[in-house]
Amino acid sequence: MATTTATPSDLRRDRLFLGSCIALIATSVAFATVGAIMGSLKQEFVLTNLQVGWIGGAALWGFAVSQLVFAPLCDTLGMRTLLRMSFLGHAAGVVVMILATGYWGLFVGALVIAMANGLVEAACNPLVATLYPDDKTVKLNQFHVWFPGGVVIGGLAAYGLDQIGIGSWQLKLGLILIPTAIYGFLLLTERFPETEGVQAGVSVGESFKAAFGTPLMWIMLIAMAMTASVELGPNRWVPAVLEAGGMAGILVLVWINGLMAVLRYRAGPVVEQLSPTGILLASSILAGAGLTWLSYAASGAATFAAATVFAVGVCYFWPTMLGVVSERVPRSGALGLGLMGTVGMATVGLITSPAMGSIADDYANDRLPVAETTALLETAATTLGGSTAEDDQSAVGAVSAALDGFAAQGTLPSPETANALRAIQASGAPEALIDEAGAVLGPADNYGGRISFRYVAPLCGILALIFAALWAGDRRRGGYRVTRIGEA
Repeated sequence: MATTTATPSDLRRDRLFLGSCIALIATSVAFATVGAIMGSLKQEFVLTNLQVGWIGGAALWGFAVSQLVFAPLCDTLGMRTLLRMSFLGHAAGVVVMILATGYWGLFVGALVIAMANGLVEAACNPLVATLYPDDKTVKLNQFHVWFPGGVVIGGLAAYGLDQIGIGSWQLKLGLILIPTAIYGFLLLTERFPETEGVQAGVSVGESFKAAFGTPLMWIMLIAMAMTASVELGPNRWVPAVLEAGGMAGILVLVWINGLMAVLRYRAGPVVEQLSPTGILLASSILAGAGLTWLSYAASGAATFAAATVFAVGVCYFWPTMLGVVSERVPRSGALGLGLMGTVGMATVGLITSPAMGSIADDYANDRLPVAETTALLETAATTLGGSTAEDDQSAVGAVSAALDGFAAQGTLPSPETANALRAIQASGAPEALIDEAGAVLGPADNYGGRISFRYVAPLCGILALIFAALWAGDRRRGGYRVTRIGEA
């Protein structure tokens, strides 16, 4: 510990905070680029929406596993060690995904990247709380500016590459390595403080007792599962859903996250005026309204307006939830913050994201025009049947499975029909046939994805009730009060 920690006078606090922000940019660029390449992966590897959901889910629940394992060890291993591990994970995960030959390679690579992301959060959240013990909620919001900020950077970079004709998903994924190299330079040899809990003499056992023995902590963990689902579940599907409807979905994602970054940066006056629990209550109401509207919006103007309301609603969720736990259950320390991240990301990765994919598959299939789809599949079978190319034969197999299912059931089978249309898009079929497949599948995928948003929106009503109770309790006690770690 002596070689990695420092006294307050030895610390370069600004460098540590800057390096933490860059590390979070690496995390969010990973989020944005993986989201941006979903369509390419779906076509190139002929993936179902469910498989795409599991790849996206791995990028989330891998984060949760990493936090669950390493957050309790933060006090012992030190924050610098965790960031060294995250640096290696970001680099290795990108390489694994780029070299992938199928679903499992993509899944494993996304999982490794996600675990690196979790290590960043496991180290940097307690680092920020330790560096700014008197201003935790505001500084955690300002630190978390760079999650949406990094999504903007990564999203615009990916979109820019598309516009100049460089559509390689491998190159887009490689963008993760740029902020990774920068935070490695800033942090990997820097001197770090001990965590706030270590400085206060809080043992690991006491941290566990505070984390699992405090009723407020349990309430916040339950709420975190829902706030993360509302924020990250739909955000991850926005590009794919809107691109299926002919809109530049990545630009909508950039707009949402750019607005979130600005609002988080200006969190100080909002915290002062509303209090953290008041912010969470208002956020629940706005997020529910925005997500419901986004699920119905059809025009570009309506989509951007709905996305704006949604962005305002979700922007304060994650950092304010962490701030409340750090300020109201301070003896839970790095463990408490890690548990919050674990529950949030595990819920999205294991439940919300795959469920949204499954819902999208089912509703998209119902939206496919039967006569037009079967005629297109029959044409594709005839057109590609004589080809020996691997992609063409894969498409023929997928088309045959869909047609056989239709003949047996009398309805278009799900997800075989959508898989067949994606396989046609990825094949060497004539451009007119590929365009026709996209014209049939795009609106259906768009509809299915938007319906999946409606299944998430009711969580906001439950959250509003929880946060209204917490806010009312604070009002009865004379307002929101921060608990010092020595007082807990």
